[in-house]
Amino acid sequence: MVLRARVSVQLRNKDAVVKNSMEFDGFEFYFDKMEFFKNGELIELSKTEQKLLKVLCENRGKVVKREYLIDEVWQGDTEFVDAHALTVAVKRLRDKLEDDTQKPEYVKTVYGIGYTWAVNG
Repeated sequence: MVLRARVSVQLRNKDAVVKNSMEFDGFEFYFDKMEFFKNGELIELSKTEQKLLKVLCENRGKVVKREYLIDEVWQGDTEFVDAHALTVAVKRLRDKLEDDTQKPEYVKTVYGIGYTWAVNG
């Protein structure tokens, strides 16, 4: 019984570490330290961009609905946020992460539904 509880705690701690740092495809994201790198270079992200990136990365490979993103990124302040705010936040994030914002590789739009982080790594 005690061993099972200890294993459970270790697994929860491991999951927390995984969610707070991600490394793939030349990107290094350390959400707990608020440090973000692309090919070793530091990227400055606003709080909104950080929250958006974290939600997209936690759901990478899946389509995340616009409404869900608004709820998660602006947590509780959604009555004052319009859909255009999300579009602007995505554009700013793409400007900082993508090599070619006209042909995004990472933050992709799924028209009429939402966005996806296309890296599965």
